[in-house]
Amino acid sequence: MGDIHNTQFFRTVQDNKLDVSEVLEQVYAALTEKGYNPVSQIVGYIMSGDPTYITSHKNARSLIMKVERDEILEELLSVYIDAKLKK
Repeated sequence: MGDIHNTQFFRTVQDNKLDVSEVLEQVYAALTEKGYNPVSQIVGYIMSGDPTYITSHKNARSLIMKVERDEILEELLSVYIDAKLKK
């Protein structure tokens, strides 16, 4: 048993952080496969927070709920700015 008078350090294993762009790619593909308008559905989800905008096909609904909506919006805005405004 260790000395109780010394500070103990514990390292936690950090979950693999999901890449928002990968999540969006997979959700986009699932929505497209099911015949939905992916832009409309993703916007609906971001605006309302209602996960039923996203199909459960290919586990897309649970996948998108693993990232914060503000992170999704930040990713979309960053890509838009890089593509359209930083020419």
